[in-house]
Formats: sequence, C-alpha cells, structure tokens
Amino acid sequence: MSPVSPLAPEAFPELAQVAGVEIATHAAGIRYTGRDDVLIVRMPEETTVAGVFTQSLCASAPVDWCKRILPSGRARALVVNSGNANAFTGSAGESATALTARVVAEALGVAPEEIHLASTGVIGESLPEDVLSAELPLAAKALEPSSAISWSAAANAIRTTDTFAKGASATTPSGVTVTGIAKGSGMIAPDMATMLGFVFTDASVAPEVLQQMLSRSTVGSYNRITVDSDTSTSDTVMLFATGAGDTSPITSIDDPAAAELQQALDVVNLDLAHQIVRDGEGATKFVEVTVQGATSEESASTIALAIANSPLVKTAIAAEDANWGRVVMAVGKAGQPADRDRMKIWIGDELVADEGMQSPAYDEASATAHLQHDDVVVRVDVGVGAHAATVWTCDLTHGYIEINAGYRS
Repeated sequence: MSPVSPLAPEAFPELAQVAGVEIATHAAGIRYTGRDDVLIVRMPEETTVAGVFTQSLCASAPVDWCKRILPSGRARALVVNSGNANAFTGSAGESATALTARVVAEALGVAPEEIHLASTGVIGESLPEDVLSAELPLAAKALEPSSAISWSAAANAIRTTDTFAKGASATTPSGVTVTGIAKGSGMIAPDMATMLGFVFTDASVAPEVLQQMLSRSTVGSYNRITVDSDTSTSDTVMLFATGAGDTSPITSIDDPAAAELQQALDVVNLDLAHQIVRDGEGATKFVEVTVQGATSEESASTIALAIANSPLVKTAIAAEDANWGRVVMAVGKAGQPADRDRMKIWIGDELVADEGMQSPAYDEASATAHLQHDDVVVRVDVGVGAHAATVWTCDLTHGYIEINAGYRS
C-alpha cells in the first residue's frame, strides 16, 4: 500500500445516514488479501437511479450492463468489486456480470435487472465466477443500515491505488440528505475520470429529473478533473434516490426543491472530485487552473485542460519552478482562440505575464513562494472573450511512475 497522500484530509468524514440505504462489505479475495473488496448496497423498492459513464470505446462489462438496465430508472441494489475491472474480458466478462446480478438478486429477493454493477482494478483479467458464487451471498447476509462506520467501510472496499477513502455529505435546508463515496487516484481524465462515484439521497425524485440533475452536476465536477489525461474503461457515477425521507416527490427540474437538491448534490460531487485529485498518484500539489477571457466556456475548458494535462507544466509545479513559459506553450497548443499580445498569466496573485511578454513588475520570488504551498492556483486570461472555466489537477512526480510501473504486482 502506498503512503497516504500528503494532500489527504486529516480523517474520513463522518457521513450522514441516508434513509433506506443498507450497506455490506466483504473480503472475497478477488485480488486482495486481508481487506474488503466487495460492496453491496440495498435500497427500497421505490428507489430511482441515474448514471453517467465512461466515454471509452473499450468500456467494461459492468458499464455495458448498467447502461442497458438504466432506462428503467429503478434500482434495488448496487454491487461493486475492486481489484479487477472486468474490462476487455469478452464473453467471460458478460457472463460474470450476469452471474453477479443473478446471485445477488437471489440473495435479496429482487430482479437481476434491478442490480447495478461496477468493477475497478486490472484490465483484461476475468472475474473468478466460483468466487463470486460463493462469496456474494455471504456479503449479502451482512447488510445493515447506513452509518458513519458502514460508509467508511464502503469507501475503503472500492479502493485500488487510492491512498485514502473518499466521502462527502450535505443536507438541504428542507432536511434532505445527500451522501456519496468515490474512488480514484490514477487514469483520471474528463469523460469522466479511473473513478467510481456513488451518491445516495433520501429524496423522492422522478428518474428523468434525477438524470438531469446528475448530468448537470457531473459537468462541473468529475468532468473538470484530470490527473494524467487517461480515461478509464470503468468510469461510473450513479445517483440513487431512495424516497425514504419525509419530503414531497420531485417531478420537475423546475421545482424549487430540485434546486435545493441540485445545490447539495453539486457540493458533494465537487468535494469528491477534489478528493480524487488530492489522491492523484504521486501528487504533492493540488492545482487549480482557471482560464478566463475565452470565446466560450467550452473553449476555456479546453485551454485549461491543455495546461492541466501538460507534463511540462505539471513537473515544473512539482519542482516549485515558476517556469511560466510552459503555460504559454500549453495555451498555444490548445487549438482555441487566444490573443498572444493580450494574454495575462498569474501564479497565485503574482502577475507574471502581460501583453505578450513578462510583466515589468513580475517578482519571481513571490511566484516561487506560492508554488511552495500544497494548493497552487494558475490563472490565464486569453484576451478574446468573456467566458471562463476552472479545472483541477495535481503535479507530476516520480511517485506516479513508481506506482504505475508496478501496478499489477
């Protein structure tokens, strides 16, 4: 196990219970020994579900399964395993997903098409069906109502190269709870990011409204983070609404209660997304990149990602070297409108470049001092419009190479 990221929170947060959610974790021995590697979550009959998934053309078997059953808008359980992605496994992968859903459905007395699945870990290795058949029923027997303890166990069970478990909670003014867990550390890039995220609320929400809310929330959170520009085969974020809280059903995105819930959902998802970046493989810096003065938000986002994904920018930040010329390079290669002679660049509060050249008042010592902090801010005004976007990334260190060079070991 890698040392805990220096950017990790001091402790796992005490997550709020979500009415109707039951949790079980289990050490099935799929890849790891001595730790839980299976998560089962059971939810009540009225639960609705929304999901967003990887854009990879080599999506995993569990992603295909969830995308096939998602249109029903209903869910009774979630099953997640870590250590094996069940991706690029052909018919064996399809068989393993069907078996997982069937075994858990029988244990819980629900339909297989109500069981949503996710897997994370090594690509190209088949899940052991004999282990699934023997261990999943044992896991199902351990279900208990969600609590601070069980949320922590759940977040730990879905980890792979993560150095810390990730969770977040929020409550709306009307008392609706939103609680989520996530995993992710490397192979992180937009659309979405190797990440899994599972968010639960006790609100009652129509499936089509829930999907709108999750899709909106994803745009400003998981699709704005990058660790290494690589998109996983397994990226999955799902939102479950149990309807077990004491609130009126939300049937329209224009309902004021939907706006309240959207705000809480956005808080939870952005918190989880930031935690993923803070656990970037080998990371020592959390980096916020904002691009403003662009012709559109999409253009600003593209430029910001070009900066955030640049190995030269990321290694300079790791070295605490205020080499702002690398930021200029990244803007220039982004293929988006930008005016070289009106561009401004800041490192922290220090204006380092202005009107196509180094700022006359630039103090490199001030910029360097900012780069010595754990949290780094880079801001660029490209001088051609009024739109802006922010993305989050981390630095690139020797640790990233060490982790990924031996990932399968």
